[in-house]
Amino acid sequence: MSARHVAAAGAVAAAWSLPALAPLSPAVAAGLRIRRSAASDGGVALTFDDGPHPEGTIRVLELLREAKATASFFVVGEQVLRSPALVAEVAAAGHEVALHGQRHRNQLRLSPREVARDLDRGAACLADVTGAPPRVYRPPYGIFSPAGLALVRRRGLAPLLWSKWGRDWAARATAPGIAAKVTEGLGPGDVLLLHDADHYSASGSWRRTVEALPRVLEEIGRLGLRPLTASEAVRGA
Repeated sequence: MSARHVAAAGAVAAAWSLPALAPLSPAVAAGLRIRRSAASDGGVALTFDDGPHPEGTIRVLELLREAKATASFFVVGEQVLRSPALVAEVAAAGHEVALHGQRHRNQLRLSPREVARDLDRGAACLADVTGAPPRVYRPPYGIFSPAGLALVRRRGLAPLLWSKWGRDWAARATAPGIAAKVTEGLGPGDVLLLHDADHYSASGSWRRTVEALPRVLEEIGRLGLRPLTASEAVRGA
């Protein structure tokens, strides 16, 4: 293979993987117009991925209710089918139900047709349960493929990543560590990522998230920040 062919192949590979860098690189996210932060001054978006979970989601809802806080739940269609009433409860409590896909799969490992099918099935599943189509989408692992990002936008979904995360999915995570990490340097416009389920992460990880959440909510309140939904975070994007 000639040097020209090697360079061309490298360029194609780089272009294919570029959107996957968005969770780690604010510059890449900005270049691709993928939000990592909220559009409104004075607010932060509290988001939970991978649910619903019959125990974790319920405990998170209880804590949010006690704190009079609003959040967005990026749910997975295959889990919604197992607990539709729980997702309806999330929506009825005034929280946003957003899309995390029908299945929890890395877009880079899927063909465009498979991504399109996943998006359509997931959106239909959420609409059936909540009575309204989702408006915001976050891909599993935060990884977009070029085709996936285009398909998301073509369906009128706003892509949203995060600016702060607690790494609460890790087996070695602790509640104090989760709270400290997700609120470190917290300020207006941040989008916080936590998980209310352990379907795709370390077993029982949701318990540490639940334990950390009161500290997170306390810090948000101490800083005088206003909770936003994911849709509020991406408005005007």
